[in-house]
Formats: sequence, structure tokens, C-alpha cells
Amino acid sequence: MALRLPPLTEKAAVVEAMFDRIAPRYDLLNRLLTLRLDQRWRRVLVRQVGIGRDDLVVDLGCGTGDLCALAAAAGARVIGVDSAARMLVEARRCGLLAPLVRADAGILPLPQATASVVVSAFALRNFVSIPQVLSEAARVLRPGGRLALLEVDEPSGRVTRWGHELYFRRLVPFIGGLLSDRAAYAYLPQSTAYLPPAPQLLGLVNEAGFRAVRKHPLSGGIAQLIVAIRQH
Repeated sequence: MALRLPPLTEKAAVVEAMFDRIAPRYDLLNRLLTLRLDQRWRRVLVRQVGIGRDDLVVDLGCGTGDLCALAAAAGARVIGVDSAARMLVEARRCGLLAPLVRADAGILPLPQATASVVVSAFALRNFVSIPQVLSEAARVLRPGGRLALLEVDEPSGRVTRWGHELYFRRLVPFIGGLLSDRAAYAYLPQSTAYLPPAPQLLGLVNEAGFRAVRKHPLSGGIAQLIVAIRQH
């Protein structure tokens, strides 16, 4: 279905309402539409930044708490942050015991240099201002702390890109519309338009106060993991 992406002045309210609507079936659709690759990618993130017992992890756009749960299973203390109240309700219903905060990721109610790790999974394109969120991530991280951002991506190979385009932009909205919310699952593929190209995105991370910024393609380039270290 044709969909007009919301302008930035309306984006926060539109995205919050959308995730509130799809929260009850969000995990089911994620597993179905990614063939459970979404959880594999989250586990890669946890390993890549070495989350463990000495860490305090802040998860931005935590949704139903999948990444929070994996970080907690690795022994870390976790704080989940999301603007959609129903997502946090689902996280609790799924048994997540970590502190959950309803807040804008661009205005975090956390003290400076609180966390050793800041993570975000498939939420970056839903934030109103990526530079503001990266700035807040840098503010709440201790010097030397780690940043990990998991997002969708587009493969570079012609055939892979064609197949990904067909699946992500055609089948995902169709299946999501049948099983959940038609408008929401039309929005999610189109929302990649909010993501800057990789060189620009990596530059934004660097400018926010990070070093050793790296992008790791996942599963043939259909997803990406960006990792960085908070500068001293």
C-alpha cells in the first residue's frame, strides 16, 4: 500500500501510536518475517561488544525486551528505554525483570557516564533525530564504553538486492497486514528512508564522540551492526 512517511514534526507521535498497536503480536511477526534471524543478530551484537557481568547496559528502543533479556542472560544489569507504553507492558508480560523506562531516546532521564554499554536494535530509523540519540548515548556512556547499533540494511549484490527488495518491501507488508496492522507493516520497510547512507551514518557516530567506528554486514548484508567506543 502507498504510504506517506510522517514528517519529523509528527514522527514521534505516529511511531509511538503505531508500536502501541502492534505490540501484542510484535514478537510473533518478528520471528516469522525474519525466520528467527532477528534473534541471531541480537546474539551477535551481545558477543561483538562483549556484554558480561561487569556491564550496565542501556537499550534504546527496547520494545518487548528481546535484547534486554539476552544482555541480562549474559550477566549484565540492564535498563530498557522505549517511548511506546504497550511495548513495555509486553516486555513485562514476557517476564523481563529489568528496569523499564518510558522515555524519548533523545532525552534520556539518566545521569551522565552511567552505562558501560548502550545498544539499540532496529530502532534507529524510528527515532526523530539520529544525531540527538547518538549524542545522548555518548552522554550516558562512561569513557571507553561501547556502543552497538543493529539495523536493517540493503545488500550490495544485484541478485541479493533484488530478492531482498521483493521480500522486504512486498511480502513483509502483505504478511504483516494479514496478521497484524496493515499500515504499520507498510511503514516499517519504507522507514529505511530515514537511515542515512553508511558513510554518513558512521560519520554521525564519530561526530557524536565515538572512535573505532565499524560496520559489520550480517546475513549477506540484509542487516548491519555498527559498533564504536566512547572517546575519553
